[in-house]
Amino acid sequence: MKASKIRRALVSAALLSLASAWAAPALAQAYPSRPITLIVPWGAGGGTDATARIIGSLLEKELGQPVNVVNRTGGSGVVGHAAIASAPPDGYTIGMATVEIGMMHWQGLTELSGASYTPIGLVNADPAGVQVRADAPYKTIQDLLTAIKANPGKFKASGTGQGGIWHLALAGLLRDQKIDPAAVPWVPSNGAAPGLQDMVAGGIEIAPVSLPEARSLIDAGKVKSLAIMADKPAALYPNVPTVKAALGSNWTMAAWRGIVAPKGIPKDVQDKLAAAIGKIAASKEYNEFMTSRGFGVIYAPADEFGRFMAKSDAELGATMKAVGLAK
Repeated sequence: MKASKIRRALVSAALLSLASAWAAPALAQAYPSRPITLIVPWGAGGGTDATARIIGSLLEKELGQPVNVVNRTGGSGVVGHAAIASAPPDGYTIGMATVEIGMMHWQGLTELSGASYTPIGLVNADPAGVQVRADAPYKTIQDLLTAIKANPGKFKASGTGQGGIWHLALAGLLRDQKIDPAAVPWVPSNGAAPGLQDMVAGGIEIAPVSLPEARSLIDAGKVKSLAIMADKPAALYPNVPTVKAALGSNWTMAAWRGIVAPKGIPKDVQDKLAAAIGKIAASKEYNEFMTSRGFGVIYAPADEFGRFMAKSDAELGATMKAVGLAK
């Protein structure tokens, strides 16, 4: 009787072990088995939010689980980026990192950088433009720069916080053109929209924001764009010259956005997310959405995106040091 019980126990243990062996790969392949949170470090209604929401809706179809987009604002982007980095590394919290992740630590706002995340995919880039009021007397970017040189301190600019991407874009362009960046005082704002409205109202003279952000006011005849800081003209407004064409300058600057996850997520989860984002970036729905809003579509897979963030960080740091915006 005792031997019989031992045999039954051994058989049960063997079956349990076999069941566990079968279950392990099944569990590994179960991701995602519950809703995913997509954190956006910037406010609702902006370009980052719009991009995140179209990606979230398409990611739901790809992964078969709800994707909840959550805006975590504050601290010039620090709050949301920190929330992504500190989330459990299980693939159920991901986020949209933006160009500011390569800037904030140079300003002493955080220790986070692109290396603090698992890269999933780069999905967007929008170059800075140089916008003025439609009734401004400047027909070209050269006209504007000539006026700035002749009247240092007279022209004010806005479109982001102090030391933000558009501030850095203009400061870098001025420095490239041998003009002291301090010649154009920066007026901090909570983003491109309030900066543009302030310009239309006469509070400032220049809004060096992206063309998609200025689009509604350009189309309404209230704002005109003198140039963009890119290698080639934008599809949205192909007649707006690049600074290369207008000034012979190689200066470029763009806001970019990409999907990241906390450091240390399982490789199979990263691969599944990366494959889904790659498919979305190539999809008709995503490209039509982005094109209709004038947003630039650019895609880089996980490893390439990781290298892109490191390069962006180094370039931004060098520029911020050069114009006195780094601590």
